[in-house]
Amino acid sequence: MERATLLELPTGRVRAVLDTDAYNEIDDQFAIVYAMLAPESIELEAIYAAPFLNNRSQSAADGMEKSYDEIQRILELMKSTDCMPIFRGSEAFLADQAEPVLTAAVQDLIERARQRDKGPLYVMAIAAITNVATALLLAPDIIDNIVVLWLGGHADYWPHNREFNFQQDIPAVQALLDSNCALFRVPCVPVADHLQISPYELEYYLSGKGPLAEYLCKIFQDYREHEGAWTKVIWDIAVVAWLVNPDFVPSAVAGMPALRADGTWQQVEGRTEIRSAMQVRRDPIFTDLFTRISRAGL
Repeated sequence: MERATLLELPTGRVRAVLDTDAYNEIDDQFAIVYAMLAPESIELEAIYAAPFLNNRSQSAADGMEKSYDEIQRILELMKSTDCMPIFRGSEAFLADQAEPVLTAAVQDLIERARQRDKGPLYVMAIAAITNVATALLLAPDIIDNIVVLWLGGHADYWPHNREFNFQQDIPAVQALLDSNCALFRVPCVPVADHLQISPYELEYYLSGKGPLAEYLCKIFQDYREHEGAWTKVIWDIAVVAWLVNPDFVPSAVAGMPALRADGTWQQVEGRTEIRSAMQVRRDPIFTDLFTRISRAGL
């Protein structure tokens, strides 16, 4: 399919996979639930566990395994373990673009992207972009049937890109940008960071709505960072919301920025176009998510 066509906003139901570092913090869990509960818009075919390294993991491999386990936990609460395949992804970040490592997640992503008769595959990438970049390096032919929705980095004009997904694997970011695949990008600041919610609002809408809703409330409360006024950004639902309803995430097509050596963006004339989110409509997104969870009664 033509790249310009892939950059158009999707209409109707689309094929999709979700690449997630589900145990990194607490927003991926909401994104998994949202994607699972929006079957009229998203035909979710598989979920991939991505590596991460922070104070919740001992290594990138440990982060990936913990993410795999957390995906399983969410699917068990949703009674969906038998119908949603999960695949383990990379055990390390991309060390060298010349030597990408094939994993179960990467293999599955390549195979699904090559199913051109089923239409384009939308890849919701809400972790280090390692798994996705590896697939693009190993199978560059898939770029004609893949759209990557990437939550990573900050806005083009932001003075730095000190953002978790971006900083975890900058070589993979460069591989993604070099791949020429159709790219939808959600900057974290100042776009996705508007998806803030307080524990009190979360409890009001989800408490008592079932084991899944109670689990989301619990992990949110357990993650509390300090006393006093506190909100948490649920970053990752921005990517899912874009497919659920493109009006939730206003966007525009423009030239892709180049990556400087220091990890900041640089505007360069004549670059390939990508679609970038300019805003997230916080209230409609959370209203839609909470309504779906309440109706599911899980």
